[in-house]
Amino acid sequence: MSQPTATPELALSCGGVHRYLGTGEGRVHVLRGVDFAAERGKVYAIVGPSGCGKSTLLYLLGLLDRADQGELWIGGQPMSPANDLTRTAIRCEHIGFVFQFHFLLPEFTALENVMMPMRKLARLSPDHMEARAQQLLADVGLGDKSKRLATQLSGGEQQRVAIARSLANAPSIVLADEPTGNLDQKNSAHVFDLLCTLARENGQAVVLVTHNSDIAQRCDVIRPMRDGLFL
Repeated sequence: MSQPTATPELALSCGGVHRYLGTGEGRVHVLRGVDFAAERGKVYAIVGPSGCGKSTLLYLLGLLDRADQGELWIGGQPMSPANDLTRTAIRCEHIGFVFQFHFLLPEFTALENVMMPMRKLARLSPDHMEARAQQLLADVGLGDKSKRLATQLSGGEQQRVAIARSLANAPSIVLADEPTGNLDQKNSAHVFDLLCTLARENGQAVVLVTHNSDIAQRCDVIRPMRDGLFL
């Protein structure tokens, strides 16, 4: 299968993706030949009922899982033949994640949590890492709380730290799985606005899974999903 026509803005694409989960009689055909592409600077919402394959697709796009069949490209580079070491390196450099649960390490400060992806990539000096983390926290309105432990922040603040962390390595793709699912309406709107504003300013593709219809309607592209396929 050939890659869709390349454009400079295309951050990721996949074609003919199938994924099965389980074994034997319990085996489920979760994704049934999915095609998807995301351009830089745009925000995509994947919506649909629980169990339709939304999160499964997101994990495949984020190189956290492998498809049983089909092709995936990140920035034009084929991922299907890539070994685990290469996929880990691509994920670290090109993909940022925001999940429903922020997954901050409670024993570290907000600043240290944001610096962790940069430490793993190891491209910046310690001083530059700290300066970038501080700027990202300022961008999400937490510049004055960078030295607070994660446990000393509210739920909305913790999720904002998670957004800053997802942008730490300036990824071309941000994947978000129900990023506002545990927040009240005010914080949900604020977190969504921050995620989209920062990503658009940096020319990143944002792909989010959400059940929040208000948030989905504010995205550039809505892709409804049902029974393992886009409608």
